[in-house]
Amino acid sequence: MRQELFIAPCGMNCLLCLAYQREKNHCPGCNSPEGNLTKGRAACRIKLCPERLSGKRFCFSCAKFPCPRLKHLDKRYRTKYGMSMIENLQGIEKAGVKAFLQTEKEKWTCPKCGTLLCVHRPLCQACGGKNKHYVGKKV
Repeated sequence: MRQELFIAPCGMNCLLCLAYQREKNHCPGCNSPEGNLTKGRAACRIKLCPERLSGKRFCFSCAKFPCPRLKHLDKRYRTKYGMSMIENLQGIEKAGVKAFLQTEKEKWTCPKCGTLLCVHRPLCQACGGKNKHYVGKKV
């Protein structure tokens, strides 16, 4: 599968998303051609943005970047999960998808067991090790 399919238009790394990592009702990623539309994927206002649907691959390609929708999402993810969509997009624009995904892999790998962490969980789902990036409600 092409690497760019793992990055949502908003800059979310789908490989780190709970919806992508879970087995039940698995989401194939925001840009996957597969027909499995999870609730979030089907209703995503950024994915369905008219500007993006006019051929823009990532939100940074838009003249309105960062738009109010993206700023709201970025604020929620920064305060809850320790991830910035806007910083992700700036990284992709500067270095490309391949380099961004390599950096993400290094950043979001569990130091205890080597499994890719979930941005939405405070602990590694494989070994219970701490996700040092998670800033939301602690366990």
